[in-house]
Amino acid sequence: MADKKAQLIIEGAAPVELPILSGTMGPDVIDVRSLTNQGVFTFDPGFMSTAACESKITFIDGDKGILMHRGYPIEQLAEKSDYLEVCYALLYGELPTAEQKATFTAQITGHTMMHEQMKSFLNGFRRDAHPMAVMCGLVGALSAFYHDSLDNNNPKHRELSAIRLIAKMPTMAAMCYKYSIGQPIMYPRNNLGYAENFLHMMFNTPSDVQPVNPVLAKAMDRIFILHADHEQNASTSTVRLTGSTGANPFACIAAGIAALWGPAHGGANEAVLTMLDEIGSVENIEKFIAKAKDKNDPFKLMGFGHRVYKNFDPRAKVMKQTCDEVLSELGINDPKLELAMKLEEIARNDPYFQERNLYPNVDFYSGIILKAIGIPTSMFTVIFALARTAGWIAQWKEMYAGGYKIGRPRQIYTGHTQRDYTPINERG
Repeated sequence: MADKKAQLIIEGAAPVELPILSGTMGPDVIDVRSLTNQGVFTFDPGFMSTAACESKITFIDGDKGILMHRGYPIEQLAEKSDYLEVCYALLYGELPTAEQKATFTAQITGHTMMHEQMKSFLNGFRRDAHPMAVMCGLVGALSAFYHDSLDNNNPKHRELSAIRLIAKMPTMAAMCYKYSIGQPIMYPRNNLGYAENFLHMMFNTPSDVQPVNPVLAKAMDRIFILHADHEQNASTSTVRLTGSTGANPFACIAAGIAALWGPAHGGANEAVLTMLDEIGSVENIEKFIAKAKDKNDPFKLMGFGHRVYKNFDPRAKVMKQTCDEVLSELGINDPKLELAMKLEEIARNDPYFQERNLYPNVDFYSGIILKAIGIPTSMFTVIFALARTAGWIAQWKEMYAGGYKIGRPRQIYTGHTQRDYTPINERG
């Protein structure tokens, strides 16, 4: 893996040889771990040029628009697979056999219920609390209920925690929503699929239980697949960094949820709907596109382009197809959805956006789909967290299984040098 070397020349010192590591895909990596022995270390704000870990789970090539989980292209998984199968692959490295999938599905459905005392905990929140605030609390509180699986060094405990988190996230997410609108909490049904069960808990009531539309269940399942993991992003890195302290898995996932809450990360699809509110109507699109092109104007078109994908977001094509299916199935006449589709059409055909590869990304379409299904904007990031839990817990398990060190980033100190304390009556 390290058959090549790089040489670093530090003025006034002997050259330093650094191993060059090669993965199975992607660019080579210079191993700088020995630099501290030379009295120096690297400076990389945002860690854009730093690999903090070795992983076998997800590969991204942003220039080519490639996203693969365990080597499987995301387009194939979204078209042919389902979310629980993708969860299995993320956790165990391979797609399951029919028998393995049946066993895994049974394990998940066997843990979908929440402890009844969680209802009392939920009642401590204001009804108008943001659902992500409630989710941080609920997920973190799971560690208070499951003392039987908190030994991180025990593989069976890690396994049980992973199953519980993936199983209970839809239940907790639906609980947050039902609590916010004052409706009774709906219990999970183990005869329903994962996405189907989530929609059942979200929109049914004890007095009126209706079958879940299979087109909407399929759309929700695809949203879960397309958000299941995304390599070492901010929230995944947060989960790994928190996990490196030995914190329990529920605390680690709660930390990931907190990181995901940021509008620059998981709040992007919510920002798309906020932007559509700001634009207001189809008549205003040209005006706002002109604002987006003006470098002196702070307005940005949300849901276009991506920090990682410099060409196109491979998830967006699948999501657009799903978006078209949902809108066709529901036959919705919603001015905001009409505005979104018109904005997409204009931006896709505008040379300014074409030259800069500012194509609609997964957040643009997922926001539209979720609104069409009837999910409120405040719940969008919760659904992102629900889907991403599989990736977070797979990354956490991989970290523990492979050995790890507690995270400790360095800094360049630019503050005062040493100075003496001055008594308060002598300060000018």
